[in-house]
Amino acid sequence: MNYIGSKIRLSEFIVQSVKDTVGDTSDKVFCDLFAGTGCIGRAFKPITRKVISNDLEYYSYVLNKNYIENVGYIGDTDDYIRKLNDVEPIKGFIYNNYCFGGSGRLYFSDDNGMKIDAMRQKIESWYVNDGLSDKLYYFLLTCLLESADKVANTASVYGAYLKKLKKSALNQLIIAPVEYGDGGIDNKVFNVDGNHLTKEIEGDILYLDPPYNTRQYGSNYHLLNTIALYDEFVPKGKTGLRDYNRSNYCSKSKVLKSFDDLLSNSKFNYIFLSYNNEGLMSVEEIRETMEKYGKYELVSTEYQRFRSDKEESRKYISNRTMEYLHILTKGEEN
Repeated sequence: MNYIGSKIRLSEFIVQSVKDTVGDTSDKVFCDLFAGTGCIGRAFKPITRKVISNDLEYYSYVLNKNYIENVGYIGDTDDYIRKLNDVEPIKGFIYNNYCFGGSGRLYFSDDNGMKIDAMRQKIESWYVNDGLSDKLYYFLLTCLLESADKVANTASVYGAYLKKLKKSALNQLIIAPVEYGDGGIDNKVFNVDGNHLTKEIEGDILYLDPPYNTRQYGSNYHLLNTIALYDEFVPKGKTGLRDYNRSNYCSKSKVLKSFDDLLSNSKFNYIFLSYNNEGLMSVEEIRETMEKYGKYELVSTEYQRFRSDKEESRKYISNRTMEYLHILTKGEEN
């Protein structure tokens, strides 16, 4: 899935840095507090005793209910995927509000919008009426979210749609199975404010990847929340926004206090913060804050990233950025 701030290209660097600090992780409880699409939690799932995953956005909760909590055999997934691909299109909430034929908005082609409606309604019917298990429910929702994202008519985020259907958006939506892998015992996924959750949980390794800047994920990925929730509301404005969560980590005036509160309340021995050189908090501010609670270290790596251009076309501008991994060992002196 195209996702702003994804750490998938940095996962090896992060895993190795954690091992260099912690040592053997096989008996450790790992928490990914701002999980996003869950790529870091998935990297630690097979090499830790337990993974706790959390994110304030519901689409992230759905993805991680599958990727983190699901292990082993969960049912005949191929049969469900086949049935979903055979559903008859329906003019439902997505078509009526996010396709040109329904509203003039162009997030999906009309055909794909109707397929999303039909698939989402079928999954819910199986869950409510036919006893579909939680494991299969979140597996199928994850399949739908990722397959729909591949045919979305956007430039990576859903803050706006493109004026004309791009090539990939013209492709027919075909739902494909996702993988979730094994590992961990009693993995747990939450959908709450991370600062509140740290008061309720404890473990060994706390990984933090909060938003870096003022762009709210709730607005950037509002349509993924809408597909996942499939609730009724009145979309607002040209882009059809829904009400969305606003994170203190996207506010220059609130981020430092929120970060300090999180560190103060966390009951983890090791805390790792991913943050790049363009974030609202400076390296010095982070160091000063973390040093209040124990031994502080800093490692970094430069990597190439891609961002969509101002015309929101499929052209990409490549550049390089510095990713910092701030490390706190609580209770130890520098």
